Amino acid sequence: MPSQMRYYVWFCLFLLSQLAGCSGCSRSGSHQPRRPKRNPPTDSVTTQATTKPTLKQIGDGPTEVAMQKRNGVYLVPVTINGRAMQFILDTGASLISMSTREAELLFREGTITNRDIIGQSEFQDANGDISPGAIVRLRSVRIGDRVLENVNANVVGNAKAPLLLGQSALSKFGRISLDYRRNVVTFD
Repeated sequence: MPSQMRYYVWFCLFLLSQLAGCSGCSRSGSHQPRRPKRNPPTDSVTTQATTKPTLKQIGDGPTEVAMQKRNGVYLVPVTINGRAMQFILDTGASLISMSTREAELLFREGTITNRDIIGQSEFQDANGDISPGAIVRLRSVRIGDRVLENVNANVVGNAKAPLLLGQSALSKFGRISLDYRRNVVTFD
């Protein structure tokens, strides 16, 4: 599919998510994709079944990842589908979350495709505001020497939303510990 066509499909998905009415929110703790209220055109993306996330350990023992404190939050290096990014470590976020800007970048690079778009949902942020978004499958999420495969992520319909490393990734580890003196997070 030509690059412009992929971008157009991606843009249409986000436009639809902005125009769709409320279909529930994340307050219930359920972040399953919502089915669209309208019948989508035959060539549009529809809700797909997801594969259960899996964790692969490359090295032996725990892995330590350096954290960087910036503006009162801790950032950790995460590689999404081969693309290095800095995420806020957010144990209160239910899913990995990214803005439309990062999602569009990954889409243009071909690291997120139409097959990775799972569906639409609405999410409640820390302020209680409900925002529409899309749920995508990240084929690979690498943190230190750990690789998670098939992890769901929320794409917030806001270009300024921060990258959040939430529970859809963090809950897959047996134990996580933070050492604020050394600025290190350890994944067991």
